[in-house]
Amino acid sequence: MKKIYSLVLLVLIFSLTGCEDVVDIDLDTAPPRLVVEASIDWQKGTTGQQQKIRLTTTAGYYETTVPPVSGAIVTITNSTNTVFNFTETPGTGDYVCTTFVPVIDEAYTLTITVDGQTYKAQETLKAVPEITSVQQETTGGFGSEDVIEVKYYYQDDGAVNNYYLDSFKADFSAFPEYSVTSDEFFQGNQMFGLFSNEDTKPGTQVAIRLFGISERYYNYMQVLLSISGGNGGGPFQTPPASVRGNLVNQTDSKNYALGYFRLSEMEQRMYTVQ
Repeated sequence: MKKIYSLVLLVLIFSLTGCEDVVDIDLDTAPPRLVVEASIDWQKGTTGQQQKIRLTTTAGYYETTVPPVSGAIVTITNSTNTVFNFTETPGTGDYVCTTFVPVIDEAYTLTITVDGQTYKAQETLKAVPEITSVQQETTGGFGSEDVIEVKYYYQDDGAVNNYYLDSFKADFSAFPEYSVTSDEFFQGNQMFGLFSNEDTKPGTQVAIRLFGISERYYNYMQVLLSISGGNGGGPFQTPPASVRGNLVNQTDSKNYALGYFRLSEMEQRMYTVQ
């Protein structure tokens, strides 16, 4: 009987240790789509003239690089028909403008023409309040480990409905963590953003950013963050599903682009954990 048990055990060990080969599944590859990273951020206290738009395409699941899109014509036009031209840094897919003029509540139109297709999107530049203070506290985490929480505060404008995007980038993280907030239940009150991570230690530096955003972008980000599991990879990476933004293909509506055209005033703080 012992010999039978030993034989069964050896078979189980062999079966568990013998399945270490990497298997590449032959997946269907859809035609590449244009991916637009067009976040126009006007940091408080700056002119906001230097802005960048990045154009890439979707790629196969096993691809290790993101293909840049070159040769596009990229412009942003305001409500008075002033045109701001974005010029590519050759071969990078990064299109840069050094003369942009940001104006709160101004309406802007993004136009991208590439490979015989023209894409357009419209948005309004939204204001953001100042960050009034940043604090930290230690709370009980799961198990015996305490967790340091970083919390920042800002005053909501009670005269209008506001929507906010905040991001936290700790020095030990590869990507920021994002969340979106509405003032629906906090109209005119003090609001806050919260960062909590078990790896946060004294000396950790956290970059805090608060953006004013439109209601439509707020809804878009809620869907995107729910699909990505909250913060996986950041919302400005290629999304795991075809989440439609505000870009419309004027040439062929079926050949839609991924991404979003957003304009925000932005407040930033650097905080060192004590």
